Amino acid sequence: MADRPHPSSNASGPFDGTTLSYIPGPTLAIDPRLTLHREWTDKIDPITYEVIRHNLWNINEELGMTIQRISGSPVAMYAFDLNSSIFTEDGEFIYYGPYQLYMSGVSDVQVKWTLEHRSKNPGIFEDDMFLSNDPWVGAAHQMDVTLLAPVFWEGKLFCWITNVLHQYDVGGITPGSFCPNARDAFDEGILIPPVKIVERGELRKDIEGVYLRASRKPYLVALDLRAQIAGNNTAKSRVLSLIRRYGADVVKGVMRKIIDTAEQAFVQKLAKLPDGVWRERSYVEVAYVGDRKTYQVLLNMRKVGDRLIFDNAGTAPQVGAINTTYSGWRGSLMTAINELLCWDQLYAIGGALRHIEFQPALGAFTSAAHPASVSTAPVQAMEISLYPAYNTISKLLSGDPELKRDAMCIGGTSQFPLTVFRGIDQWGEKFGYLLLDPMVGAIGAFSFRDGIATGGQVRSPICRIGNVEHNEQSFPLLVLYRKENTDSGGAGRYRGGNSAVVGFIPHGTDHIIQDTESSGAAIPSAPGLMGGYPANTNYYQFKRQSDIQDWLGRRQIPGDIGEVTGEDVLLQLRQVDIHQGRDDVYEVAFAAGAGYGDPIERDPEAVRRDVYLGDISLKAARQIFRVELTGEGEELRVDAEATSAARRQAVVERLGGEPRPYAGPPLPRRRHLTEYLDLVDRDGHPWLGCARCGQPLCSARENYKLHCHRVDRPIQAA
Repeated sequence: MADRPHPSSNASGPFDGTTLSYIPGPTLAIDPRLTLHREWTDKIDPITYEVIRHNLWNINEELGMTIQRISGSPVAMYAFDLNSSIFTEDGEFIYYGPYQLYMSGVSDVQVKWTLEHRSKNPGIFEDDMFLSNDPWVGAAHQMDVTLLAPVFWEGKLFCWITNVLHQYDVGGITPGSFCPNARDAFDEGILIPPVKIVERGELRKDIEGVYLRASRKPYLVALDLRAQIAGNNTAKSRVLSLIRRYGADVVKGVMRKIIDTAEQAFVQKLAKLPDGVWRERSYVEVAYVGDRKTYQVLLNMRKVGDRLIFDNAGTAPQVGAINTTYSGWRGSLMTAINELLCWDQLYAIGGALRHIEFQPALGAFTSAAHPASVSTAPVQAMEISLYPAYNTISKLLSGDPELKRDAMCIGGTSQFPLTVFRGIDQWGEKFGYLLLDPMVGAIGAFSFRDGIATGGQVRSPICRIGNVEHNEQSFPLLVLYRKENTDSGGAGRYRGGNSAVVGFIPHGTDHIIQDTESSGAAIPSAPGLMGGYPANTNYYQFKRQSDIQDWLGRRQIPGDIGEVTGEDVLLQLRQVDIHQGRDDVYEVAFAAGAGYGDPIERDPEAVRRDVYLGDISLKAARQIFRVELTGEGEELRVDAEATSAARRQAVVERLGGEPRPYAGPPLPRRRHLTEYLDLVDRDGHPWLGCARCGQPLCSARENYKLHCHRVDRPIQAA
């Protein structure tokens, strides 16, 4: 099949959310008839500040919990595929919610677009709410629907309350609205720029009718809309109660101080870190059904004084159905910024954003122009944007011994292996949904400790997955096994957390129909840091006409797809209309967390414990960590002498001979840069040198990697 870059990939024009994504300018063009509340005081005692500060955080978190309780959707209850935010009157971040972080990362631009484009006509008034899902205005993809609520006090716009919730279906060629074979946005769900759906407290039935008409499950989407309205109303009432108790100027003063304090903390961190340029390159494969190509993802991060500048120049042009818009790319970067640089400020990222620039490359698949296909953005282009963001920021943090502890390898499900299934359920009703089990993820390794096996996703700090029993009750499935995947975490001095694998068959129905949609199978999407190994890759397995019914007849359940006999069928990363019958076993495994540091520097006793607990295999202990063990079970022991010899041999193999220690005079260190790299002084000039042995490598203006020993091996040996 020929390449399919979209004809708009070279588009130009204003950044207004039409063809190119909306990017607000330094000042907003707001209708003067809309009065903004600007009065605030800085005369706030510390106790009052902390009480109101945490009250605002709790209000924002309660907003999300309200949606969960009313919606009842598995997306809300288990995947936490929602988020909530509070903004100032002009759209500056006060708080993110702790749910899906990237969802809030696209909300501020929607508030600002609404101020610029809706303040005059139809106007913004008390008790209004605006609904939006247009990715070129600010949504992650069409299913992530935002509801924006202005909060007024004494006739002035005081602040904004917003929430985002993933909807069951908003149209498109595939049930569930993830459209892996979409040619462009016209094959996907309805696009709605911010529209007033609640007017002065009344739900507009005409607008709701247009919104629901596109959905295959309008009653579920209608329930979710009411959950979102209730969440905003709850949060709005709490904010107004705070104002009545403490005064509008005090509450606004606390909001300002939250942002200002977060800004100061961010600037103080940057002051400890070196200026420079950090780049990360990755690849994602398969942009559409039948595709066999890979596409480059590039992130460039510059630190200049108290500013960070991100751009994606060099990323492949928009193509197929893997794209995201500017707001999606920015939201992904903000996820990493929040977790690595703003975690101590309760996700108050507004202060940091005063010192961050995002410079999108026009028509790149991580900043695509309309009408590119973007329905798969959160599990494709947005997720693949997370890895380089975590790695570039973590490398920056490595330049300070204290902040280095905040460095973190990318976690599991770095490319979500999506399974979209549909058909007739156990009650004879049509259904369409996606398997949420990959949300179990894994946490990548840190600079000082291991990651966490099946510890969730980095983009959703409090995520969880549904019980197997709930999945089986809700959908026509029988889950055969769901277990942690041995050896899946990236090896290193500190291991990445292991991920999981799940296998199931249809139950209560004759067959179900599935689509696969993923990347990160041929190319690892979770590379390690500082010599750490990448995590495992995603994979799908399918066994047709197996003997699974014989197993069940014997009242037995297999623990692995390899235990059943049948015809092995190779599934592609993007494949549609896979028919799974009662005798067909479907398995999907998820990428795990990446490793940190050289595996042969891992404590041998930790390796012994890993083998004992089943986290790694004996083969991995010997071949990757170079640890020799004797005995088994409770008698498993480290052979210290054999381990030392094996690790010395590993160094010889890497160097192609015995190591030759640096014999020159030690050079003065200007600063420590990374785990293995120092900036040193050589004859008054900055040089890069090995932090372990002191060997000078090259001028600081050169690429030190070109001056290191290099070993080339076949890709099959990886």
